[in-house]
Amino acid sequence: MITINSVWNWFAEPLQYPFLVQAIWVSAFVGLVCAVLSCYITLKGWSLMGDAVSHSVVPGVVIAYALGIPFSIGAFIFGFASVATIGYIKSQTRLKEDAVIGVVFTGFFALGLVLVTKTPSNIDLFHILFGNVLGILPSDIVQTVVAGIITLSIILLRRKDFLLFCFDPNHAKAIGLNTRLMYYNLLAVLALTIVTALQTVGIILVISMLVTPGAIAYLLTDRFDRMLVIAVVSSVFSCVFGTYLSYHFDFATGGAIVVLLTSIFLITLVFAPKYGILVKKLRQYYSPALEQEIM
Repeated sequence: MITINSVWNWFAEPLQYPFLVQAIWVSAFVGLVCAVLSCYITLKGWSLMGDAVSHSVVPGVVIAYALGIPFSIGAFIFGFASVATIGYIKSQTRLKEDAVIGVVFTGFFALGLVLVTKTPSNIDLFHILFGNVLGILPSDIVQTVVAGIITLSIILLRRKDFLLFCFDPNHAKAIGLNTRLMYYNLLAVLALTIVTALQTVGIILVISMLVTPGAIAYLLTDRFDRMLVIAVVSSVFSCVFGTYLSYHFDFATGGAIVVLLTSIFLITLVFAPKYGILVKKLRQYYSPALEQEIM
């Protein structure tokens, strides 16, 4: 039987362990950063670009560890290098962007796998791919927080320009914005966000963190300010509650966070009051009947 006391104990028990409290706070912070950028990524239609950058940082992480420098530096350099490579190849050939992205990010990712097997280090490939927030080191927390603060600061300072660029790049160019510079600014922020989330959910699952919160919010509202709030709430809730689930049921933390976030998306997809599948089915069913009554 579920009682108030048992529910309280369920939430209070993990808080006795400092590493879990730390994991909850770090996860919530990462969820906040990813959710904010997710709204811009959703409007711009850059989910595949996020996938490309997240995979491309692997060789940077390996080289950074081998050289003894912060992994975030190597991850950011290789993440942004992959973007620059994609842009250059696209501008110099007749290939479409999706083809170029596929070639570049798989090449960078494969290079990372080769370096992991050949570079003497204590790097755990599983932790790179899927995160390890429960075992995150103080130095990694500092890197995560610094990268996240820089990301949020850039978005805050250029939020209106980013919004216009994502929503209508032609209009942005017409009023004098340097859209090429905006393109690389947004990609730099994307690379920083991936660096922020590396230790929490890893390279594979960060794609979901960058896409799903914005997708949830986009199904629930047409206003961007509300979209930001909904995305942040859904993402932070998933990060915090997913960490609790990982403790009580011995799940992988990153996996629990993403599964919970995906579950929220599926519920929203069906029951969203304006764009949900159920509402659309009801409209299709009742609209002919209403038209016949009017006639």
